[in-house]
Amino acid sequence: MSNSTLKRQLGPWAALAIAVGTTIGSGIFVSAGQVASAAGTPLLSLASWIIGGLIIIPQMLVLAELSTAYPENGSGYVYLDKAGFRPLAFLYGWASFFALDPPSISIMALAIVSYVAPFLPFFNGIAGKVLATAIVVVLTVLHYRSVREGGFFQVLITIAKIVPFALVITIGLIFMKVGNFTVVPASAQHSSVMNSLMSGVSATTWSYTGMAAVCYMAGEFRQPNKTLPRALLGSTIIIMILYTLLSVAVTGLMPFDKLIASQSAVSDAVTYIPGFAQIASAVVSALAVVVILGSLSSCIMYQPRLEYAMAKDGLFFKIFGRVHPKYETPSISILFQVGYAIILIFLTDLSTLLGYFTLVLLIINILMYASIVFCRKRADYQPMFRTPLWKTMTALSILGSAWMAWGTFIWAPWQGLLAAIVVCVTGLPAYYYWERKHRKQQAEATSIAD
Repeated sequence: MSNSTLKRQLGPWAALAIAVGTTIGSGIFVSAGQVASAAGTPLLSLASWIIGGLIIIPQMLVLAELSTAYPENGSGYVYLDKAGFRPLAFLYGWASFFALDPPSISIMALAIVSYVAPFLPFFNGIAGKVLATAIVVVLTVLHYRSVREGGFFQVLITIAKIVPFALVITIGLIFMKVGNFTVVPASAQHSSVMNSLMSGVSATTWSYTGMAAVCYMAGEFRQPNKTLPRALLGSTIIIMILYTLLSVAVTGLMPFDKLIASQSAVSDAVTYIPGFAQIASAVVSALAVVVILGSLSSCIMYQPRLEYAMAKDGLFFKIFGRVHPKYETPSISILFQVGYAIILIFLTDLSTLLGYFTLVLLIINILMYASIVFCRKRADYQPMFRTPLWKTMTALSILGSAWMAWGTFIWAPWQGLLAAIVVCVTGLPAYYYWERKHRKQQAEATSIAD
């Protein structure tokens, strides 16, 4: 294993771009309609987006403290390990690598192709998989060769994602109809406001997932005491404002009964803008490609840092801990992760499988937020950022993650439990093997030193 480590080369803009770029994905194109349908009325739909964003803030505050206490690559793996939950820390990384991170790269690459294929039919079938692979390879080369250039690209692609949304919002606000906000569908007239609001907020939760991506690369940001808290909290506020304003624009453009039935709310809303009806599909498809490309780039950049951190601790394949002597990137970890993702591109649809394994990570996330309680008891715990009202924020973080876990469990109960069993049955033997080997190496090193 190389003795070199990853250097702190990234600044605050790259951190913010990774957080924002990871979170804003293709889901927002359909979630506006889903949230409206769940909330039942225009005003409750808008309130759901605001509350959904506010719920994430306690989680970001907890992560801001943990990440500045241990500004190392690895995110939840590091915090669970420091809290004394080393087997769970390993399972966090094990499940991420084999069941979540590379599959997510595959799914996003194929999603880009799905927006291209209607306009270029050649890219249906195997040609589409080849195109998806080519996109992944190009982004991999970028992030393999330079952390700085990868961060710069992430800033540019994130700006490219936000600008079109800002234009849709601005034009939508100009042409919106205020009367659309006063409509109360018959189906919502007898519904409880609280139940409708809870349903609406639940529908926003996945759209707000992704800001914590910066914690995977905490060891590569300059001035982590300032950069990490600002990226975590700043991205949450930016995304909450963007989503809320987009919901206002979409609701103002479309009749509400059309909105709640829409499976592509943003695209359908654009057709109500004068002069855009004929080109709405092409415009939104182009926007979707840019949006997903930004998320894909971010994932290829930050995800390999988790296995790199585990390998440096002796809890993963040793080769994953190597740092390229010239490019100063976790080159082997990047190649293995992306290589696995490319293999998955040519296999069957992975979207449903990804959902099953998500329950495992959500449950471990609950423990990750709880780890602050145990980390605060450590002698080496000296965070550069302190969470205000930390006990309350921790409790809210746990409840928010538990809410998502419950929603996932209701969606696929036995599949989620089966996925958890698979992770434990395959992961725990691997953990004990590597842990025993790591302790033996430490003992030998200590013996030689003595």
